[in-house]
Amino acid sequence: MMHARRWDPCIAHRGQEVDKFIVDYFSSPDRHVLLVAGAGFDPRSTAVATRLALTPASISAVLFQENRPKPAQGLLERATCNAVTLGAAISKKVVIPVEIFGADGAVIGGRNVVAMLNRQDFSGITDIVVDISALSVGTSFPIIRYLFEQIERGKMLANLHIFVAHDPKLDADIQPVPSDAPGYIHGFKGGSTLDSSAKAAKLWLPQLAAGRSGTLGLLYNFVAPHDTCPILPFPSSNPRMGDELAEEYLTEFESGWSVDTRNIVYADEGDPLDLYRTILRLDDLRKPVFQEIGGSRLVLSPLGSKIMALGALMAALERDLPVAYLEAIGYNLNQSAPAVIAVPNLVHIWLEGDVYPKPRSRLLHDGGIPA
Repeated sequence: MMHARRWDPCIAHRGQEVDKFIVDYFSSPDRHVLLVAGAGFDPRSTAVATRLALTPASISAVLFQENRPKPAQGLLERATCNAVTLGAAISKKVVIPVEIFGADGAVIGGRNVVAMLNRQDFSGITDIVVDISALSVGTSFPIIRYLFEQIERGKMLANLHIFVAHDPKLDADIQPVPSDAPGYIHGFKGGSTLDSSAKAAKLWLPQLAAGRSGTLGLLYNFVAPHDTCPILPFPSSNPRMGDELAEEYLTEFESGWSVDTRNIVYADEGDPLDLYRTILRLDDLRKPVFQEIGGSRLVLSPLGSKIMALGALMAALERDLPVAYLEAIGYNLNQSAPAVIAVPNLVHIWLEGDVYPKPRSRLLHDGGIPA
């Protein structure tokens, strides 16, 4: 049974369309915009903020600084430079340090950012812009889910926009140092821990990325899926990327995960809606097949490209899918990576707000994210 899709159609912009959208949409001083973004070392940190600052709209910002143990001095210096640029662009801001790990090593970043947002005053805000370019998946997913649910339930009257600077090469240049404790992202357990899901046929959808075999191995053992459908980018900026990843993970395909080549999922590297629709289509196809034997459960693991991670996020929001993830305890950055991306390839998704007719297509689940 095919369900109506919440973001079909979806208001989205890519490339030069995004710059035009920013200039046109935020042209009125009556727009009161809250920017939620990361103030870190990522060269993309300032791309959206500096563009919003040039518009007549009233801009304020909540900037999260993700703190991890023993960061490299070079990364701290880059983060400091980005913070100065952000401060010059947006004077009305609050910079909030976020501890990603607790004293006992537990991952607490997602819970921390939600608690901090829960204390913010959103009155008078017409538009919330979340820039995930410099936020990790473990913090950006809970942030977006919290804001999405507040708007969905009528507790917040604002448009919700998601922006990301798309740069596959930079994504590859930033190599996370994984922790050793995989788990579900805060707010994205998707009923996976309930007894009713114990007998469900689990299909794991890992997004493959170069140099991440150790991370994916730990996630595979954590999820313990019945079947695995790896996600490869196609089309992609590097036409051979899909083949190169398939070659890198050949051992996992043939022995570790027992992947049938017919079960490989291909998704457009530069279009989050492509992966979003693909995941929902797989979910729709599996539900009637496994309905009589415990049901079906898709488990997502977004790694690598932030664009494809955004597509996975949208599917997880709509179907309340669990997202298994391994948080990074640090990052290694290729020294050749630029300090600033001069001409970023921006992508914009209008997630909620005035542009969509009411009532919206209902969500299949209404779990909610704890504050």
